[in-house]
This record gives sequence, structure tokens and C-alpha cells, in this order.
Amino acid sequence: MKRYAVLAQTIADAIRRGDLAPGARIPTVRAACRAHRVSPSTVFRAYYALESEGLIVARARSGYFVADLADKHVRFGRDPPRKPGPAQTGAAQTGDDDALFRLLDSLKCDDIVPLGSAFASYSLFPMSGLWRQVASAARHMDRTKLLEGLPPGNEALRRQIALRYLNAGASLPLEEIVITTGATEALTLSLQVLTRPGDIVAIERPAFHAVLQAVQCLHLKAVEIPVDPRTGLDLDALAEALDTHPVRACWFMTSFHNPTGATLTDERKRALIDLLASRGVPLIEDDVYGELQFGTAPTRPAKLYDDSGLVLHCGSFSKCLAPGFRIGWVAAGRFVRQIREAKGANAPAADVPAQMAISSYLRDGAYDRFLRKLRRNLAAHQAQMLSAVRAYFPADTEVFAPRGGYFLWIELPPHMDAMHLFDDAMENGVSIAPGPIFSATGGFRRYLRLNYGRPWTPAVEHALETLGTLAARQRHGG
Repeated sequence: MKRYAVLAQTIADAIRRGDLAPGARIPTVRAACRAHRVSPSTVFRAYYALESEGLIVARARSGYFVADLADKHVRFGRDPPRKPGPAQTGAAQTGDDDALFRLLDSLKCDDIVPLGSAFASYSLFPMSGLWRQVASAARHMDRTKLLEGLPPGNEALRRQIALRYLNAGASLPLEEIVITTGATEALTLSLQVLTRPGDIVAIERPAFHAVLQAVQCLHLKAVEIPVDPRTGLDLDALAEALDTHPVRACWFMTSFHNPTGATLTDERKRALIDLLASRGVPLIEDDVYGELQFGTAPTRPAKLYDDSGLVLHCGSFSKCLAPGFRIGWVAAGRFVRQIREAKGANAPAADVPAQMAISSYLRDGAYDRFLRKLRRNLAAHQAQMLSAVRAYFPADTEVFAPRGGYFLWIELPPHMDAMHLFDDAMENGVSIAPGPIFSATGGFRRYLRLNYGRPWTPAVEHALETLGTLAARQRHGG
């Protein structure tokens, strides 16, 4: 029995015997690590298993507590329940839920090196300056400024976003831009406006797990379009899907795709827009990494080629300036009225001081200066991680290194399994993002995503060495 299962069984037995009464707090992760001489990831796996069985409950910022077992019939060791997925065309439910939840839980623990994270390190961002801007905005807040934050959002911020579009070559009317509470809201509002339950949408394969969750939550069917890590979305496969299925909308990441890092060339972005316009199918363009190119030439969105108003371009400052501020937007094309109505019904306003602070930061020119520094840092971190992967992983490992963003997509040698490596890595204090969490229809068991969006430290280097050792051991049947 694995160590996490032994720990979970020990706690479960104590709960059933009554040694731990309902409502009692169970040991913190750190305390459990010391008491049982196990890693934080082992404790997280044990607590997740107990939570899945209904034996314990998590309370925000308080810890874990024994659940009230009255009228519950629980048995440790049974498979955790899975959420039912919507009807299928190609994809329907999220990928490996257990691995995804364990990965997300591990991000809360400082003792795990978060190479599986979807976020860059907080230390890379100008947070002290931004918080000063927020404090200043809050001090000078009045009723007028508060109302300005209501949909479609702070006008000064929308003007700054419109100016960035103009600098990229796209002249958008200010009225088209709606500020949202992060990119996730922009993307899901767009999907909600364009579809009804049971509709078919085209998504990528592999796809960021939030896409899979949104499709599931809105009770949609999905057809998955392959993404090549070198060339990006397969436009021939998309054309075939559009001929075969009544696709209502597409949700694609055209620049620095998560997880593969692929970027469509400008020619292929134009071809994508032409294809969708010829069928009258809207595109939800997820472009949260578009500002993070390593070269001097800017990465241009597919929205630039949209003459029909069918592209809803969604961006965010969370990945490239202000993590945690939850300020995003959608340039909604012909659907702006529906987006504004949906935003008003969903949550009336994104954080107003945060909108004002980011607007000031952009207006003063600090954003572009910061972006140049961030891009240099990310490029350096990528080079260091590439060197480490090539030094420590099996020789026939293939690495796909993008020209921006902060993810490496890695193909393990034949007959290896990323899920097994994920389990072993978590036991050794390292998280990775295994391929199966990025597709509802399975596959990618030889693939994993690594995050290089953090300063290169001896701990990160050691984590890569540990992963390489575990991969080599699995390769040779150890």
C-alpha cells in the first residue's frame, strides 16, 4: 500500500473509532509531515482521498476538519465519485479529475516545487508598485469613479487597451471592449452568449483544463481539433469538423497555446479567420499569453484579420502584469451587447481600484518597460530549463520550446507514462502537469507540461534532476 493510502487509512480508522469527533480539526499538512515523516504531497493525497470519501471537509484558510458522518455510508478505498459529463461529440468531461485536483491542491504547499503550475512566480511581477496604485485609487474613490467601473468597465482602462490593439495593427471602437473579472470570465461569458445547452463547440486537443470545465458546466458537446506543437491548430481537421458537425462556436488559443506552446503564423491566423467567416462561425480567441513573445516582433492576434465581427478576443493582465488582480477583457465584435448584458447579470463590475491602478500603470508607460524585462527573464528561464531537461531526462525525450509564454511541452520516450511520473514526482515534492488532464477523450499519456515561469534556483534545478531520475527509473522498469 502506498504511503498516502497508509496515512489515509490511519486517519479514517481514527474517525470511525470516534477518536476524532465530528468537527474536530485534523493535523495541518506540516504537522502531519513531521508526525508521519512523509512529504507534503503524500499528506495532500491522503487528505484528498479522505475528502473524496466524505470523511473530512476543507474550510478556507482554516484547514481540514472531520465531517459529520450521520446518515452517511462511507467506505475508504472506493473510487471517488466523478461528475457526469454532458453528451459527447468528441469531448464531454474534464480530463483526469483526480490528477487535476491533486495538482491544484499541491500549489498551496510551499514545500512542493510547482513545475505543474499554470501561473508564473509572483516575484516576477511589479506588485509593490501596483499595490501602491491600488491604494491611491482607493483613497481617491468617489461615487462617480465607482459607477465608471460598471460594465463595460473603466473608460480610461478601456482606452489603454484600445491603444494596445491599435499599436498591434487593429483599430477597434472603444464600445467593443468590455472589462471582466479575469480572462476566465471573459471566455466563459463569450461561450455562454454564443451557445445553448446541447450545442456543439470546437475546442483544441490538447486544451487547457479550464476549457474542458467550461464546456462541461454549460452542458455543451465538443469536437476536439488537434494541435501540433510545432505548427499549431490543424486547419484541415477544423474544416472537416465544420463540414461534419453544426459547430456553434470555436474556442482556440492562437498564440503560445497552453499546454503545447504552439503559435499560428500570421498566414495561418488569417486562414483560420477566413475559414470561420466563410461558415459564419464565431471564434473565442483566448490570448492571455500574447504579450509574452521573446523576439522583438510583436505577436499579433487573429482578431487583427476579423472583418466580420465574429471574433471575441479575450485577454487578461493576470499572466503578464498583475496576478491576483483578476482584470481581463473581451473585445466582443458584433456580440458586444450580449456580452455587456451577460456581464451585468453575472457580476456587475470587476474590482474598480484594480481597474484604475492598471489604467494608470499603462498610461505612464511602465507596462512596456516591465514587459521587456519580463520577456528577458522568461527567455533566460526557458534556456535554463531546456538545458536541465536535456541533461537529466532520458536521451530520446523530445522537448517543444515555444518562442514565448512560460510552458515546455515534453514528449517522453515510448512506453513511458506521464501519470506514473506524476505520482512519483508528487511523492518526491515536485509537481508536473501530466498530459491526460488536457483532454476529455484521453491520450497524451506520454506528455507533460513544465512551467519555467519562476526564478532559476538550486531547488528548481534539483527538481528537474529528480524528475529526470524518476523518468530514467520508469524507463528501465524501476
